[in-house]
Amino acid sequence: MPKVLIIDDEKSIRSTLREILEYEKYEVEEAKDGEEGLALLRNNKFDIALCDIQMPKLTGIEVLQKVIEEGIDCPFIMISAHGTIETAVEATKIGAFDFIQKPPDLNRLLLTVRNGLDKSTLVTETKVLRKKISRTFDIIGESEKIKEVKEAINKVAPTEARVLITGPNGSGKELVARWIHAESNRSEGSLVEVNCAAIPSELIESELFGHEKGSFTSAHKQRIGKFEQASGGTLFLDEIGDMSASAQAKVLRALQENKVTRVGGDKEIKVDVRVVTATNRNLKQMIRDNTFREDLYHRLSVIVIAVPPLKDRKEDIPLLVDKFLVDIASEYGWPKKSISKEAIKELQKGEWTGNIRELRNVVERLIIMSGDEITADDVKRYSDPG
Repeated sequence: MPKVLIIDDEKSIRSTLREILEYEKYEVEEAKDGEEGLALLRNNKFDIALCDIQMPKLTGIEVLQKVIEEGIDCPFIMISAHGTIETAVEATKIGAFDFIQKPPDLNRLLLTVRNGLDKSTLVTETKVLRKKISRTFDIIGESEKIKEVKEAINKVAPTEARVLITGPNGSGKELVARWIHAESNRSEGSLVEVNCAAIPSELIESELFGHEKGSFTSAHKQRIGKFEQASGGTLFLDEIGDMSASAQAKVLRALQENKVTRVGGDKEIKVDVRVVTATNRNLKQMIRDNTFREDLYHRLSVIVIAVPPLKDRKEDIPLLVDKFLVDIASEYGWPKKSISKEAIKELQKGEWTGNIRELRNVVERLIIMSGDEITADDVKRYSDPG
């Protein structure tokens, strides 16, 4: 049952609003002035507040400002007499959801309350979803090398600097890219990911820049490229070292001019994109071998973040294993399994050439094949699929 707080110094208004809202099955509490209302908001969770503008002690505007300053999560509907409508409009600019006039019209009141509750629910769901996403993309570890990575992310994310992420396969380069986007000023925009190694060289330009209908045999309709899709957000080019020479030249031009041209087209399209790249290859050696453009490298590598292999951060294995035990059990709908200290030590002896990805696969295998507690013998038996 939604919980509503009415803040108004007129008892007759409070009684009228209470009667209407309780008839509609809302739970209602009252406050006779701004100070009492603010105290209730600080100590209780309300789904929505109806707040008069002209009140003794604290005005409705002052209550709203304090609620916003203190981060109290409650949408406000301002109650305005005829002479305070301009003030009510100003309150919506400050952060109020809406306003209603005295005496309240029944239909208008209920519609405004329902809309305010719908918005509140949507905001709450969005926050929960973001927390879930954050947990999914969390970078687990307290080793010095991982602390350095996290510190670099915190410094570079709020800027517009391009970032090159290096590290072996399975080490978590894509997590770094996602965190950079999530902590950036572009987080409300899209994060568009492209795996350059997974796209044939003859199609990579169409994938990145789009194409016009009829520009080649299978181009049956116009296609919007990833640069355009990511405009206003972040474009993550994974395995950039596998990009063809012609695509490299076009990417360089797009970065220089903030414009792209679709394959088969001649119109220049402005884009606003932050580019983050990743590779498991030695781009400097590729430059010496004339397989990667040096000018493109310098455009992409304003900041370089090196993600360490798991063998260089084995002290993080207990934390990683615990996360995987929780995540995988949740995916399967099973209770979380325990793991012995000896089993953890056995896992720390591994070489982990497949890095985090390999460790997760092993933990999943252990969850499926072991008993209630994963033992060192289980690790010896099941850590090598061969």
